[in-house]
Amino acid sequence: MKIYKYPERKIWQNLVQRPAFEREEISGLIAEIFESVEKDGDRALIEFNKKFDKAITSQITVSETELDNAANEISEDLKEAIQQAKENISKFHAAQITETGKIETVKGVTCWRENRAVEKVGIYIPGGTAPLFSTVLMLAVPANLAGCQEIILCTPPDSSGNINPAILFTAKLCGITKIFKTGGAQAIAAMTLGTESIPKMYKIFGPGNQYVVAAKEYAQRYGVAIDMPAGPSEVLVIADSRAVPEFCAADLLSQAEHGSDSQVVFITTDFKIFTETIEAVKNQVKKLPRNEMASLALAHSLFILANSIDEALEFSNLYAPEHLILALEDFDPYISMISNAGSVFLGNYSCESAGDYASGTNHTLPTNAYARNYSGVSLDSFVKKITFQHLSKEGLKKIGKTIEIMAEAEGLIAHKNAVSIRLK
Repeated sequence: MKIYKYPERKIWQNLVQRPAFEREEISGLIAEIFESVEKDGDRALIEFNKKFDKAITSQITVSETELDNAANEISEDLKEAIQQAKENISKFHAAQITETGKIETVKGVTCWRENRAVEKVGIYIPGGTAPLFSTVLMLAVPANLAGCQEIILCTPPDSSGNINPAILFTAKLCGITKIFKTGGAQAIAAMTLGTESIPKMYKIFGPGNQYVVAAKEYAQRYGVAIDMPAGPSEVLVIADSRAVPEFCAADLLSQAEHGSDSQVVFITTDFKIFTETIEAVKNQVKKLPRNEMASLALAHSLFILANSIDEALEFSNLYAPEHLILALEDFDPYISMISNAGSVFLGNYSCESAGDYASGTNHTLPTNAYARNYSGVSLDSFVKKITFQHLSKEGLKKIGKTIEIMAEAEGLIAHKNAVSIRLK
């Protein structure tokens, strides 16, 4: 871990840099994968399963039998937990449904906006060492609430060619029955280009590693939209003298265990909390099943002693974290100071894991400083907003002259004539 005591502002820009990747090398590989999928379709996906996931798959479509059997392979406790999480996520996202309101800008000119669902939505769910069935809820629930007509899911198979049963159970619970055994950049390529089994999608959602992020960026060349460039996970914790070091350490490690490319940042104004949190991290990481991965993430993570909470928040806004935790006794005065963050957790008992699973908010969030200009996934992510307007004869008379003058000033006489011919 990298430790800084009262770092000067002139080095902040260096501190907020994320670990760099070989983008050129990755871009070349992504282009090759897209070409293979475009040329060979399902056959390419089966070969990539073997190459990247050491999985033998005779077909990539999950059968109805596999989907039905999944419920028997997980515990009743887990089923109940998934159901409760689904209810909370549904409540939070359903509240985002807005009513259509018509506005009369001048008498006879009425304008309004209506939502239309993105018709074809592809969901990517990471598998491998951490099969994120919780992400199925975060994406499928708002997609259904928005009214998306076709929702498909891609996720990598294990070495036996199977999908984690919790992913299958959650997908079926959310009404998703088109599920495919393909992961990584090749899954993104398949949803972008289409194969014999996988239909082309209009928008692709879901987090992933650097290859998945690069593939989603590449997919936009084909006119496919993406939710955001959501890559390796990260958290920034700001603590005062009343914070609990063991809590802070647990929150930091909850993100570090995602992968070696995750990043965690801890900032406090209290030296005792600073040293005790570092010690707690060292003690807790040893007991984690994924301690090797978490330790690799900690190696490039930051522990900062700051002069004030105001300064800590200034640094946080520059860093723009995916998750921000304010482990403060009195957090209310600081909420308005937060300008760049994916999701914020307030107080000592608001652990980031709550947002990851069951509080109701969405855990698909912008990383790598994209919180400066992206929001996390919401109901709005699954809809387009179409504007409508109706002008009566009286309404056109009221704004006609304005349109004519502006159109003529821009040299667009046909625009002017479209008004003039009506006014005459």
